[in-house]
Amino acid sequence: MNQNQRHVISVIVKNESNVLARISGLFAGRGYNIESLTVAPIPGEELSRLTIETYGTNEIVEQIEKQLNKLIPVLKVIERDDFIEKEMAIIKVPIEENLSDFDALCRAYNGKIVNVGTNAIIGMVADDPKRVAFFIEAVKRFHPLEIIRSGVVAIER
Repeated sequence: MNQNQRHVISVIVKNESNVLARISGLFAGRGYNIESLTVAPIPGEELSRLTIETYGTNEIVEQIEKQLNKLIPVLKVIERDDFIEKEMAIIKVPIEENLSDFDALCRAYNGKIVNVGTNAIIGMVADDPKRVAFFIEAVKRFHPLEIIRSGVVAIER
């Protein structure tokens, strides 16, 4: 079967300038789309972890992995089905919305209210990417003013 599937690729790189540009250029140059990209330094090391979410056939993803492994600052490329994945979303809703109902929805998705201002309530959730998508659908009843998603992060089991 040769269909597009969701893939998460974890890449360990040297913490150097231009690494992100080279990796995103590799994807763009070959017509591959990056659905989400999260980058952060690895504590205590001069390395960073990139978590890339993309869609494609297994053959395309294998080609991406081979190309990534050819880049000099790349130390390790991991693509698996058994990652533990999380994504965060921050949501701003008007202050007129029901605070306790909004809080209950956030808590149902491993979140909470993080700020209550004079004009808006801000909630945060951190959960499996599919559940974050469900939360975003459910939160529409609160007339969100703004929704920000972090992109997926993943770690091997």
